[in-house]
Amino acid sequence: MDLFSKIKKNRGPLGQYQERAEGEYIFPKLEGPLSSRMTFKGKEVICWSINNYLGLGNHPEIRKVDAQAAADYGLAYPMGSRMMSGATELHDELERQLADFVQKETAVLLNFGYQGIMSAVDSLLGRRDVVVYDSESHACIVDGVRMHLGKRFAFEHNNIESLEKHLKSASAIVEKTGGGILVISEGVFGMRGDQGKLREIVALKEKYNFRLMVDDAHGFGTLGKTGAGAGEEQNVQQDIDVYFATFAKSMASVGAFLAGDKDVIDYLRYNMRSQIFAKSLMSPIVAGAMKRLAMLRDDPSFKNKLWENVNMLQSGLKERGLDIGNTNSCVTPVYLKGGVDEAVGVTHDLRNNFGIFCSMVIFPVIPKGMILLRLIPTSVHTTEDIEATLDAFEQVAARLKEGVYSNATSPKDA
Repeated sequence: MDLFSKIKKNRGPLGQYQERAEGEYIFPKLEGPLSSRMTFKGKEVICWSINNYLGLGNHPEIRKVDAQAAADYGLAYPMGSRMMSGATELHDELERQLADFVQKETAVLLNFGYQGIMSAVDSLLGRRDVVVYDSESHACIVDGVRMHLGKRFAFEHNNIESLEKHLKSASAIVEKTGGGILVISEGVFGMRGDQGKLREIVALKEKYNFRLMVDDAHGFGTLGKTGAGAGEEQNVQQDIDVYFATFAKSMASVGAFLAGDKDVIDYLRYNMRSQIFAKSLMSPIVAGAMKRLAMLRDDPSFKNKLWENVNMLQSGLKERGLDIGNTNSCVTPVYLKGGVDEAVGVTHDLRNNFGIFCSMVIFPVIPKGMILLRLIPTSVHTTEDIEATLDAFEQVAARLKEGVYSNATSPKDA
């Protein structure tokens, strides 16, 4: 059989919707400056689908630093991998500042969050080791775990009893193999918005010998007294052995970092294949990240405004009888009942008739018969944006109950 013949028969879980959804629900094009309002298909929409939590993506001070750094360094410098020829004092200084901010001994920069955490998981685990991870971990963690040649267990999402059951099994295995145990959770789960139960996981260290890695992509900059993330929020930051965060959320940029004890981070620095064999993070990105970190760290008004908007949006949705699940972060899911047709109809109506752009999630990401519409509040959303969104969701939810969207790809455009 020809390798590509299977492609025609099975386009994949998302590819099966290509003809129906591309350009509309998959690979849509948002245009214009990053803001709470952007342009979709020639119309202004209130945008709830970009992770620009603190509004730094289009901040004039940020743009000024980005432009100046690009002029100073160009987009090529430094050339080569960090280990071979791509190290600079600028990279070292950003690592020092990041480590200090998240209360860790040292840090290492990563070119991209996805490949970086995959490579970190791969580097930390050997054949004799066991990894135990939350079943709703981000795809980058799942892909990193897939590379592991030893035993792996997925515990039920945020279920500490399930975690402990797997820790017992893992402990029995490593007693025979002589390996160790790595537990992986997230600071904030990006789809449902609930925080990982880090405090409860850390408490299990009294009974079991394991190390804890936390992906805090959505918690960094948004949670904790200083913005240092979910660990700070839950008062267990010091108990996280390997802390990971990306620049793609609160920092509105590209890149990521790992932080922890010097011995561990130095080991990763010398063993992560995705960093050793890839080009160093470009200096304009590093300089821009340093400015973003300074604003995030030194000006609490960004986070304060973000949470003012989060509370207004989430309380408003609940007052209107909408189900936002167990979120205790900025991520705001709205759960509705329906199949693919209803999901398409609701999303089309919101975007084209109400001017509300948010992300639609359906099976297999969530159970069949459910629709998840994910809203990402930012500090640049206005009261008018929120009120218009609440009114739209109330009307759309009522239409859904009336069966307006059943067996139809979209309602009639206004």
